[in-house]
Amino acid sequence: MTSQTPQWFKSSYSNNDGNCVEVATNLAATIGAVPVRDSKTPAGPALALSASAFSSFIEGVKGGQLSA
Repeated sequence: MTSQTPQWFKSSYSNNDGNCVEVATNLAATIGAVPVRDSKTPAGPALALSASAFSSFIEGVKGGQLSA
């Protein structure tokens, strides 16, 4: 386990309406995962996505392969 603290941030595309996801990509190199949480409940649970799964997700979003 690492003693490194997650550095949470929201996307610059977030419109701050309270429906945001925060990520802590600074942990990817040390733990091989990217924690993801709901910005409305910062003390709540966080998902730990593998670095490769998170990367694939971002590629899918940027490539327009994921839509609502």
